[in-house]
Amino acid sequence: MTAGLRTTLILTGVSMTLGIILGIVLAACRVSENRVLSTLSGAYLWFFRGTPLLVQLIFWFNLLALYPRLSLSVPFGGPEIVGAATNGVVNLWAVAIIGLTLNESAYMAEIVRGGLLSVPKHQSEAAIALGMNRWLTFRRVVLPQALRK
Repeated sequence: MTAGLRTTLILTGVSMTLGIILGIVLAACRVSENRVLSTLSGAYLWFFRGTPLLVQLIFWFNLLALYPRLSLSVPFGGPEIVGAATNGVVNLWAVAIIGLTLNESAYMAEIVRGGLLSVPKHQSEAAIALGMNRWLTFRRVVLPQALRK
């Protein structure tokens, strides 16, 4: 196996796995009754689905040039607690995984959201009538049906 194929498969596997997990969380936030979560998730989806992937990758890569040093310090010129050169912390692999994951999560959130909206309301009502709380109902009743569709 060539190095390019190996790199592509590793980036695909890692970014898809992380994107699916983040996409499920974003979809749950998007269909939430909480207005703040729904609005923030909607803005995230709008931005990352509306921006081409290449532009996102170039942005994340050039972020290294914009911030040459990452540090945690006391605000307003206080002493630096922890710091490191950005190139030492964020390399090309991290940039690729971050960019691909954020893009994949936005598209996966819309897919999962469609599945969540297709689950009939009486499914969760029946689970709550059986004594399940909202989290258990979502995890054991609604989400498995949404991911099948």
